[in-house]
Amino acid sequence: MSAVAEERVIPERMPALYLSHGAPPLADDPIWPGELAAWSAGLPRPKAILMVSAHWEEAPLALGAVETIPLVYDFWGFPEHYYRVQYAAPGAPELAESVRKLLRAPGMPVQDIPDRGLDHGAYVPLVEMFPAADVPVLQISMPTLDPVRLMEIGRKLAPLRDEGVLIVGSGFFTHNLAALRHTGGGVPSWSSEFDDWGHRALEAGDVDGLLDFERKSPAGRLAHPRTEHFAPLFVTMGAADVAGELDGQKSVIDGFWMGMAKRSVQFG
Repeated sequence: MSAVAEERVIPERMPALYLSHGAPPLADDPIWPGELAAWSAGLPRPKAILMVSAHWEEAPLALGAVETIPLVYDFWGFPEHYYRVQYAAPGAPELAESVRKLLRAPGMPVQDIPDRGLDHGAYVPLVEMFPAADVPVLQISMPTLDPVRLMEIGRKLAPLRDEGVLIVGSGFFTHNLAALRHTGGGVPSWSSEFDDWGHRALEAGDVDGLLDFERKSPAGRLAHPRTEHFAPLFVTMGAADVAGELDGQKSVIDGFWMGMAKRSVQFG
C-alpha cells in the first residue's frame, strides 16, 4: 500500500434549478435555446442529473428507466420531426440507488417503472443545456401536487447536491393553455401579474407565500388552473432549503414565450 494516501476528490456542491421547459418548438425559438445553453455553460459539470418534470405524476413516487433511457413523446399534433428527436443520455443506476435510500421510509414507498423514460419536460431543456447527452440522467415522478409535501421530498434529496448531482425541477412559471386561446396574442395580464408576484416572492424568500400561491398571488388560479407546472419549484426549494439558500436565488431566464412566463431560477 502506498505511503501516500490517495486523495479523495470531493464533488463541488451543485446548485438546484427550477426551469420553464417550453414545448418541443422551443428548439426553434431564436433566443431561448441560447439562454439555456449559456446557463448550463456557467454551471459546474454535474456527475448526474435528477429531473422532476411537470409531466410525470405517479404515486407512490417512482423512478423511471435506470439503465437505458427511452424518450416519451407525450404531446400531440406537432410536426413529425419533433417525434424524431433523440437524447441518448446514459442511465443513472448509482443515483437511483441513492434516491431509494434517501426517500424510502415507513409509509413512503418508492417504486421502479423501468420502461418510463424522459418526457418532454425533461429532455427538451436537456437537449439545449447538455447537448452531448453524456451526463447520466434519472427522472422521478411527483407523487403529489401538495407544495409542502413536495418541499419535504426536496429536503430529503438535498444531500445529492454534495455528491455532484444537479437537481432540476422542470415546469412553466405560468401555464394556462386554454386561456391563451382567448387572448389574441401578446402577454395576458394574468401571466405578467403572476410572474411579477412570483419574482418578488422568490427575491424576498417568501416561502409561506409561495407555498400558498393559489390564494396569495394575483391571478394564481388563472396562471395555474392546475398546479403541476409550478409544483416542481417546491422540490427545488426543498433541496435548497437544507443548505440555507432560499434567500440566495437568482432568476437566470425571464421574459415570455407564447404568453407564458419562462422565468427560470437557480439556488446556490
